[in-house]
Amino acid sequence: MCGIVGYAGFRNVSDFLLEGLHRLEYRGYDSAGIAVLSETGIDVRKRAGRVTELGMLIESQPIPGSVGIGHTRWATHGEPTDVNSHPHFGGSGEVAVVHNGVIENYDSLRKQLQQLGYVFRSQTDTEVAAHLLAHHLNEQIRLEGLGGSGEEGLDTDLCLKAVEATLARLKGTYGLAILFRECPGTLIAARCGSPLVIGIGENESFLASDASPLVGYTKEVVYLSDNEIAVLSQSALRIEHRHTGKVRPSIQTLSQVNSDIELNGFPHYMLKEIYEQPQTVENALRGRLDSEEATAVMGGLNLSAKELRRIDRIVLTACGTSWHAGLVGEYLLEEFARMPTEVEYASELRYRNPPMSDRTLVFAITQSGETADTLAAMRECKRKGHPTLAICNVVGSSIAREADGGIYLHAGPEIGVASTKAFTSQVTVLTLLALYFARMRHMSFPTGQRIIKQLRNMPEMIQKTLECHDKVREVADRYYHFNNYLYLGRLYNFPVALEGALKLKEISYIHAEGYPAAEMKHGPIALVDEQTPSVFIIPRGAIYSKVISNMEEIRARRGPVIAIACEGDLDVARIADEVIYVPEVEEYLQPLVCAIPLQLLSYHIALLRGCNVDRPRNLAKSVTVE
Repeated sequence: MCGIVGYAGFRNVSDFLLEGLHRLEYRGYDSAGIAVLSETGIDVRKRAGRVTELGMLIESQPIPGSVGIGHTRWATHGEPTDVNSHPHFGGSGEVAVVHNGVIENYDSLRKQLQQLGYVFRSQTDTEVAAHLLAHHLNEQIRLEGLGGSGEEGLDTDLCLKAVEATLARLKGTYGLAILFRECPGTLIAARCGSPLVIGIGENESFLASDASPLVGYTKEVVYLSDNEIAVLSQSALRIEHRHTGKVRPSIQTLSQVNSDIELNGFPHYMLKEIYEQPQTVENALRGRLDSEEATAVMGGLNLSAKELRRIDRIVLTACGTSWHAGLVGEYLLEEFARMPTEVEYASELRYRNPPMSDRTLVFAITQSGETADTLAAMRECKRKGHPTLAICNVVGSSIAREADGGIYLHAGPEIGVASTKAFTSQVTVLTLLALYFARMRHMSFPTGQRIIKQLRNMPEMIQKTLECHDKVREVADRYYHFNNYLYLGRLYNFPVALEGALKLKEISYIHAEGYPAAEMKHGPIALVDEQTPSVFIIPRGAIYSKVISNMEEIRARRGPVIAIACEGDLDVARIADEVIYVPEVEEYLQPLVCAIPLQLLSYHIALLRGCNVDRPRNLAKSVTVE
């Protein structure tokens, strides 16, 4: 959550910072601000609201300079106001700080600093870090006998010592970008649990909380690890580990291009990403289907076939949409590979102590690779000796780097806060994983070949599914005014029902619940009336007739029914008020086509209700706080 951007070089820093904040606004959009090192000190402009409003402020009150930091906020401590916006000053203005994460011991530190005479102007935990930095800087100046904080041109090492002393007192998570008034031309960054990436340019250095602001400016990046501190200037990059000293940067190549982060003619990122799914599913399959061996190719697991064969249980851990993908994975792995599989909320698993033998394999499923709960759950499982693998979209993310191995989605940047293409990519990868384990154990060669053939057809099937768009738009126009929805499905489509309900909640703020269709009569049917539509996911399958009966029960109580059904299904059309058709595919592949009309339905209902589909209230894309 929240976005950080920084720069040291020769450009007009305000222009770069504003562009970077626009690219990061999906990470937080309660407020935004920048701080720039100038000849007179540190100048700050900040404003509650969108980055556009900050841009108007800077246009009327420009601040020249070539070194600066910026921040777009998702509020944790204190309401979204101008005062609570980042950056925050420390001391008498000798330090400016932007911060992602949560400082857990901020209250006790705040009281200590107040006793020392520091005056707090905001409700944030970040201001504690700012004042603490100023305090330790002045302590270092006193120890060095430099005669006060007004001394010009302080040695960078002095500022670095102040940062190290401050970090030693902070508990919690942080990604920090820091300007010192007396260290012109330099910015300092520090990371513990909140991602930061450094871009290396020609006579310039860049900083951001993810790579999107760096696209088009540099191809060379360095991902900071926990407990690392970076000193950035126009001409140099220096990285030190708090405990082990100087670090040699591991420079990686940034593969993103501008088109990945641009709208390309679409009105919203969410719609763009829905329409990218034929390609992203194809990307997830590319190079991973082996027809000759009738299996999947999973080269990044870093476990031998012998080690994998001894695994007798799989735990999938995730949050939100990734958790729903994991539920689909549970069905897949148990049906095809006959492997006991459990899906755990990462936020719960990190604090539980479930019995897990040394034959248990743990998969962390995440789009961003930075989800705080998933990262903590994975680390806890690693600590106990379990092999931990990742299913992840973001190269260089914390989970991708810390896992023992894993599988990248290759879905490209997902900017829309409500996840769409990541879900179908995760389900695709989990299908490949189920095929891989099944062929390793008991699945026949012909069955494996049949599955591969069906998987190869899925990008085309998803492209065909998108033809339902006009029908979905019509349905949304008739139903957007309702305030409660039920989403109902069975087996593979129960997780799809959960995901559909989540999408509607996330971006339209309508109350929606997902249930197994048969569970509806065990309580939720009490909610059914003429004002509560039920969305049935009912493609043909093994228990199709059972779900038809559930639909009849809703109709008997005058509940409106919207159905997602296979093309040409007249039985469903006879009962439902609205039918949205999808191509007929095998049951285990139905989530890949059935999720798409639900994504589009949420999108259009949100638009009709006047909601911001890319930046829904109270949400941020990457949840890096607990």
